[in-house]
Order: sequence, then structure tokens, then C-alpha cells
Amino acid sequence: MHIATRNGHACHRKDEVLWRANGSGFPVEYRSHPMYKDGELVGSVVTFVDISAHKLAEAELHRLAYYDNLTGLPNRPLFSDRLHQAVADAKRRGVYVAVMLLDLDRFKVINDTMGHEAGDRLLQEIAMRLKNGVREGDTVARLGGDEFALVLAGMPDMHVVSHLAQNVLSRFAAPITIEGREVFTGASIGVALYPTDTTDIESLLKFADSAMYHAKESGRNNYQFYSQEMTTNVQARLGLETDLRHALERNEFFLHYQPQVDAAHGRITGVEALLRWRNGSGAIISPAQFIPLAEETGLIVPIGDWVLETACRQLKRWHDTGYAELTMSVNVASRQFREPLFGQGVARIFAATRVLPSAIELEITESLLLENNEETRRTLDQIKVLGATLAIDDFGTGYSSLSYLKRFPLDRVKIDQSFVRDLGTDPDDLAIVRAIVALSRSLKLDVIAEGVETEEQLALLRSEGCDEYQGYLFARPMDADSVLRLLENNGPLSKKLSAA
Repeated sequence: MHIATRNGHACHRKDEVLWRANGSGFPVEYRSHPMYKDGELVGSVVTFVDISAHKLAEAELHRLAYYDNLTGLPNRPLFSDRLHQAVADAKRRGVYVAVMLLDLDRFKVINDTMGHEAGDRLLQEIAMRLKNGVREGDTVARLGGDEFALVLAGMPDMHVVSHLAQNVLSRFAAPITIEGREVFTGASIGVALYPTDTTDIESLLKFADSAMYHAKESGRNNYQFYSQEMTTNVQARLGLETDLRHALERNEFFLHYQPQVDAAHGRITGVEALLRWRNGSGAIISPAQFIPLAEETGLIVPIGDWVLETACRQLKRWHDTGYAELTMSVNVASRQFREPLFGQGVARIFAATRVLPSAIELEITESLLLENNEETRRTLDQIKVLGATLAIDDFGTGYSSLSYLKRFPLDRVKIDQSFVRDLGTDPDDLAIVRAIVALSRSLKLDVIAEGVETEEQLALLRSEGCDEYQGYLFARPMDADSVLRLLENNGPLSKKLSAA
């Protein structure tokens, strides 16, 4: 900083930190005054002034201006500043910002019956719990009274917001001890999202406030999104996730099996295991609902292990009954496959169930192979060493080079039902099926088509040289007893057209 002196010469001033002999530092104001003789600069006079008190006063003024005196949380002006920063960042990065407004339930009763000191103690405890319930970088502010606000920046989607809202609510579950008494309180939380609900910051706050009052009207101690539809969807999804986490321990999963059939002779060659879920209320939940959720949460790993082990045990029973040539196809989710010990887990299941490994086919997605990394190759090799076969599920839906077909130790290609559905009316689908069969033949891979529902589709698949098929034309997925009856009526099993 330059300061003009009386004689017009400049004085240089800036803040520095000096250190005492004991190693402690203290702020000083450093001033340098030039010295002249006969009009020429010959030196300077340097002075240092201890400004510790000034700095403390500045910090205190900053604290009073931007932080709540009781809780130490950011106040309304700083909250507004943080919100503007978060929205600007979200606009650049294409992510979401969530604003939560939170009003304590029963605070007035506690404050009136136990006194203001007890009320202050309650607010301080709530402030600490809220700070511990959000991520580093999020803002928790006290706007006044018993109203708090949160800025959750950089949200990838609304589901993360709902989890954080649930986590904030959980902070009110434990009682707070004040003056030797246990006090319980809850919170009504309103949530608004940028840019989903609005791109205007003032409107964002109004929407969150509106949602908060809706939470109060909904019985308190809950959270509501500004959009009622969003609230309903999020709560339904959270309920589904909670039920899904308990489904294994409650034995709510079961398997159905869809026969796979020799296209030339109409004989059953194997079955595909298909996961089903009947929840605690007896409702059947669609796999399209719970499988993506299981993959997202990581629950697909233990669920996938259960599917493989259950399918292996069932196949062993069928083999022991006399159907020794029957095979079992089991889908493996990408997240399950990427587990470091996946291959070892498969080996353990094979050993525990005493199933014939060569009768087990693991179906993996095409997208997994498109990653083309060494870990994928090693895991596939492990599976092959065990003796199991490998198939690509939903083949033809990827968008990459097909050179992976020769790089990986695959046995079979499964034509996706999207190409089979319009096989009789769409010449493009017929061309794709013809190309897949020709490509597979040249690489000595078997081909099976899924989703076959009409005689016309089957006839076209036969004419193109497709080995096997599955679909409603032959049979819908069914329980194990129904499979056994079907096997008894179907005659001798067909052997696969190419040896495993």
C-alpha cells in the first residue's frame, strides 16, 4: 500500500507477521518511510506496529457480520453468499443444488416450559448435529429463531439429496439431555432443487419454504420436496430400497426358469435362471424396478451370489433326477463381475453345491466387454479354468468394435430380443440377425435368440442358422416343479450343437 506523506513523498505500508523468540507469531503493520538528502534517496526508516488487537477486532466484526452468535453457524447474509456461489458452480458444471429449510418441531413448547437457556442449549446441540450430518463443503446456517437452512452443493441427482435429507432427519432421533432431562424434538424440512424447480435463487428459497410448510402439514418430523410428485417418487424409492436391503434375510427372493430350446428339433437344452421378488406384503416387484436399484446400491453383489448358488443347487437336483445334460444360464451384473474376488466366489459356490461346472453358463453384458481391461480378461479366464461357459447377453446393443469377440474366451452369443421382436416386418432387424449369426459361426460361437414369441420369428431364425431360442412361443418363465413336468413331457434332452 502507498500512502502520501505531507511532503509528497510516498510511504510504503503492508501487514507482516513477525516471530518472537519463543516461536509464536504476531501481526504487525510494516511502514517504510524514504529518507532523502539533497533531493536524493539515501535510505528509509522502517517501523513495525503490533496490530494484534486490530486484527482481533476485525475478526470479531467479521464473525458478528457473518456468523450466528449463539450457534457459530453462518447467518443469513453468509448463507445467501454461499447459495449464490453454489448456484454459479452448478451452472458451470451441470449439477444440482439443493436448498433445505428446516424448522424445529415443538421448540416453542420446550422454550416456554424449560426457559430460554434450555432453548439456547437445544439450538446449540441441533446446530452441532446438523453440521455432522452433511458433507464437507455443504453449508448449515441459522436464519433466526429455530429456523435453519442448508445448501447442498454439487448434487449429482435427487436421490443423493433424499439420502442426505433422511440423514439430517435421523439426527433428531436421539434425545437431547438438558438440565438432566431428556428432550425429544423433530424437524420439518422443505427441499427445493436448482435448476429442476427454478433457476431463480429467490424463488428457490420460497419454494423450499413452501415445501417446509407442507412437511408441517404432513405430520411434522418429515421432509418434503417442492414438487409433490418428486416427494412421492423419492419416498417410494427409499421404501423400495429399505425393503430390498431386508429381502435376502427375509427369504423373499425366488427363482423362475425359462427353457432354452434347440431351434432345429424343439427339445429343451437348458434353462435361464430369472430372479423374482415377492415383498413382505405379498406383492411381486418387477425386476425392472429393483434390479437397477440393487446395482446402484451394491446390493446386487450378495443378491447375485444368492442367485448363482440357488440356481446351482436346483440344477444339481435336476441332474440327480436324471436330466444330466440340462444346463443352467445365470446372469451376472457388471458390478458383481467387477468384484475383486468374484472368480473365487464362483469357485466356492461350485464346490459347495457340487454342481457340474460345465453345465453352468454365466451371461455377462456386452458393455462389460467393451471396457476391454486386464481385470475383465483375468476374471473371464478364471471362470473358464473352473469349467463354466460364457455368453454375451443382449448382444448387438453395444456401440463399439466387435473385435472383443476374438479377444475374450466366449462360448455363446445371445441375440437381444429387440432384434427378434420385428424380425418378420423389419428388414434391418433380419439383416442384423443374419450378420450376428454369420459372425458367430466364423468365430465358432453358439447363437441363442431371446424373446421369440411367434412361429414366423422361429422360422426365420432357423433359416439363418440360429442354434437355440427362448421365449413365450415355447414357454414362459416358471417355477422348478413346472420345469420338471415340462422336461418329463418334452422327451430326451437335446445336446448342444457345439461341444462346451
